[in-house]
Amino acid sequence: MATKQPAMRPTGEPVDEVLDRAGGPRRAEADRLREILAEISGEEPVVWASRIIGFGEVEYRYESGHGGRMPVLAYSPASRQHTIYLASDYEDR
Repeated sequence: MATKQPAMRPTGEPVDEVLDRAGGPRRAEADRLREILAEISGEEPVVWASRIIGFGEVEYRYESGHGGRMPVLAYSPASRQHTIYLASDYEDR
């Protein structure tokens, strides 16, 4: 029986394909966020879950035992607004 892949994982998709989903002025903002987060993290962007541009990677584990991995810094570009994600311990990093 095949193991189900977690939704939050690097997909190998081209970053520009995800950025193209942000149109008009949002595209320029998405490009600028890419530059800023790459500079802050020192990492190259990677597409996660087919919609998130992530920088770096961290593993997490809850008290329940559930865990996974996620980007340290990330954002999801969109035509109306962008969403920015930070690891919960980002400030300590």
